[in-house]
Amino acid sequence: MPPLARDELEALNAAVKLRQVAAGAPVLSRQQHAEDLVAVVDGLVGLGLAPDDAPFHLERSVRGPRWLDISSAWLGGDYGQDARAVGESLVLDLPVRAVRQLVSQFPDMLDRLLFAMAHTVHSLNGITHDLMHKDAEKRLVAWLLHASGASTSGSESLVLKERKRDIAAQLAITPETLSRLMRQLTLKGLIEVQGYRIELLDVAALRSLSAD
Repeated sequence: MPPLARDELEALNAAVKLRQVAAGAPVLSRQQHAEDLVAVVDGLVGLGLAPDDAPFHLERSVRGPRWLDISSAWLGGDYGQDARAVGESLVLDLPVRAVRQLVSQFPDMLDRLLFAMAHTVHSLNGITHDLMHKDAEKRLVAWLLHASGASTSGSESLVLKERKRDIAAQLAITPETLSRLMRQLTLKGLIEVQGYRIELLDVAALRSLSAD
């Protein structure tokens, strides 16, 4: 989509609120009334469940810049999931009341909002499809490709920000299975693991492996 016009950008900047969130600190709560559209500007935030008497259960993570919750505020209830910063993160809050005013003032913003919502739904549908129809190795490879942002057919690298047990939880596997799958991909010559740094040695082959 074309960049925002100067007057649109100024109006949007006047409406947003930015907050720096320390690693491990809450970003959203299911007990919190949803009044803002929330995005991760920079950093990594985990979505899941945070019971009062148990550790945070991570279900998926969102790396900025990306919307964290673009839907709950429109429904008038509470946020659908708890969220915790995995590392120090910059979070953006955009009041839904301000969005309604901006759309009235700048009608083209509605297309941008619908595009962002559609992108979020498409991404969630992909996650659901992978969990239901792909085996554990395919899910891991798809996760590695997505986390690295790999867009070439050569090599790519990423540094893991989440704990391995949190990655395993997102993939619906055990940490032991995650370690075994990493070793298998290493033996196949597709990745190289050095602590928390992973080199994707053959992105084209990994894409082929993750396909249905």
